[in-house]
Amino acid sequence: MTDEIEDYILAHSDAEGELLRKLNRDTHVNMLRPRMLSGHLQGRILKMLCRMISPKYVLELGTFTGYSALCMAEGMEDDSELHTVEADDEVEDFTRSYFERSPYKDRIYFHIGDAMEVVPSIDRIFDMVFIDADKRHYIDYYHLVFDKVKPGGFILADNTLWDGKVIDSKAHDPQTKGILRFNDLVAADDRVEKVILPLRDGLTLIRKK
Repeated sequence: MTDEIEDYILAHSDAEGELLRKLNRDTHVNMLRPRMLSGHLQGRILKMLCRMISPKYVLELGTFTGYSALCMAEGMEDDSELHTVEADDEVEDFTRSYFERSPYKDRIYFHIGDAMEVVPSIDRIFDMVFIDADKRHYIDYYHLVFDKVKPGGFILADNTLWDGKVIDSKAHDPQTKGILRFNDLVAADDRVEKVILPLRDGLTLIRKK
């Protein structure tokens, strides 16, 4: 997608709101890897998916500065819960400050720690899970959350095209290998329906049968 096409799409989609615009700016100014932020287009899609699925319980692996969590919370009902898990405690204060400013803060449960330890301690069966954490461990995350997703629920996995490296025979870095193994595993898993959307860096929609 060209910048011009993306600009056209955004001009004809809902605005992201002032708090999200400020979060986007602050992330690019203050964080070393601002590209990890979901951004306007993906954020509106995540919100719309929550409107369509109407999840009561959502789990996110990989909070970063909270943009995607805020977008999903915006699309959820008042009595819903979004549990988001971040391994990097250095972003906690920055991210939590934005959650506290959001009108949807009462829906957000922010966990700091290793997802492999945190997720089993959350006593919920989820309607939707969004995986956007360490690409090397996507398979581990998939196995971790699968039994905590209800039948008919969804798992969304971000970055599954990984800058096109999934079709680059010269790409042998651990992150690319992790994404390739994950994509192959999901493609062969007959317990789910799945489709990869060519959105930004690839977004896989997985529905548990």
